[in-house]
Amino acid sequence: MERLTPTLVLIAVTLVVFALLWWGWRRRAGAQSGLPAPARPREGSTVLHGPVDGMYVATTSEGDPYDRIAVHGLGLRTPADVVLTEDGVVLDRAGTGDFLIPWAHVRSARTAQGMIGKFVEPGGLVIIGWTLGDTALETGFRTRAAADRAPLITSIRRSIEED
Repeated sequence: MERLTPTLVLIAVTLVVFALLWWGWRRRAGAQSGLPAPARPREGSTVLHGPVDGMYVATTSEGDPYDRIAVHGLGLRTPADVVLTEDGVVLDRAGTGDFLIPWAHVRSARTAQGMIGKFVEPGGLVIIGWTLGDTALETGFRTRAAADRAPLITSIRRSIEED
C-alpha cells in the first residue's frame, strides 16, 4: 500500500504531461491551419540528383529554427530520401506523405549545425529555404553519409540558378 500512492501520483503526473504536450501540438497546428498543403511529387519526373538517403528533421519558419511547422506532417521527424527532379526537390518520407518543393519556390540551400530537436556537428544538416504560399520556411535534412552533403547543396544551388 505504501508504494501504491506514489505510483498513482507518478501515473497521474505522466498523464497530465502527455495531455499538455498533445494540447500544445493541437494549438500549434490550429494556429498554422491557414498554411496550404505542400505539392505532391509527380510520377515519371526526370531525376537530376539522388536519391540521397538520410533523415528528414523538420520544417520550421525561416529564421527561427525552433518554430516547428505542425500541419501537413511537416513537423514529424522520419527517415527520408531527397531526390532532385526536373520539377523540384522531392522529400520521400517514410511513414508519412512525400512532398515536392517546386524549383520556383526554392530560395536557398545551406548547412547548419541544428534546428529544433536535432543538433549535430557544424555543417551537419542541409537546410533548404523555400516558400509555401506566402510563408518562408526552412526544411532540415541530415544525410546519412557526410560526403553526400556538399554535392546535394551544389546541385540544389545549380538548379535554383537555372530556374
